[in-house]
Amino acid sequence: MAKLKTRRRALLLGVGLDTDGHRRFTTGPNFALVGGKAETHAEMTEKVIKINEKLTARGKTLDTVSHEEFDDIAGEVGLRRHQPEKN
Repeated sequence: MAKLKTRRRALLLGVGLDTDGHRRFTTGPNFALVGGKAETHAEMTEKVIKINEKLTARGKTLDTVSHEEFDDIAGEVGLRRHQPEKN
């Protein structure tokens, strides 16, 4: 049997935990955004668009960028990795 090549797929998932009673859902080629008040959802949309622009500028896609490079890009658009407190 021939081995099937599997391609890595990556997806950005944004979840807005605040609500104003409206259901918001926005998708793109490599992202899905769910929930949030209008302002929160708009902010998530803006950040994912900026991330995609920066990936394109670097000649990368979400499924080909390294974790370190993604962290750099995320930091450039104002995101930061959550660091839970240690007990």
